[in-house]
Amino acid sequence: MEVILLERVEKLGGIGDVVTVKNGFARNYLLPRKKALRANEANRKVFEANRARIESENAERRTGAEAASKGIDGKTVQLIRQASNTGQLYGSVSARDIIDALDADGAKVTKSQVILDRPIKAIGMHEVRISLHPEVNVTVKVNVARSPEEADLQAQGVDVMAQMFERDNAGFTEDYDPNAEPGATAEAPADETTGDDVAA
Repeated sequence: MEVILLERVEKLGGIGDVVTVKNGFARNYLLPRKKALRANEANRKVFEANRARIESENAERRTGAEAASKGIDGKTVQLIRQASNTGQLYGSVSARDIIDALDADGAKVTKSQVILDRPIKAIGMHEVRISLHPEVNVTVKVNVARSPEEADLQAQGVDVMAQMFERDNAGFTEDYDPNAEPGATAEAPADETTGDDVAA
């Protein structure tokens, strides 16, 4: 289906562009959200007659979004969640969780503005894109941790999971001798206590 875009749509085009999209995408997303019009002669005339108004309204929304972006861009929100020893969350962090955390920090965004390709399912620092306007995108950092202390370490750039893995490996330092008798260690072999010189 051919449509005329009423605003910039990522990977499609800008205001006034006539693009061909799949019928379902046009019917279920672009047309109901008033992001596009069907590209027929009547709509082309309507669009051209209202082009200046559409462009000025878009410019106003963009200016408002740019002003709002100053309070959001680069912001870090902290989310404490239950997770396994491997760092996998019991559950996941969704767009709603990010919105609530930003809201508590005084930044207002809507669910449709949070661009989360898939839910966050592991602890760590995650970058999430917020689209305040088709032409204004900002990034927020989401610090997902099991405790406030862990969140502080992650905020300082420490990879908590890598550090924990190193600690687990460092816990086993004993040398393993495959020829040693059961119960013997590398420092004190079992045959030291019963030597041949005692019998002689």
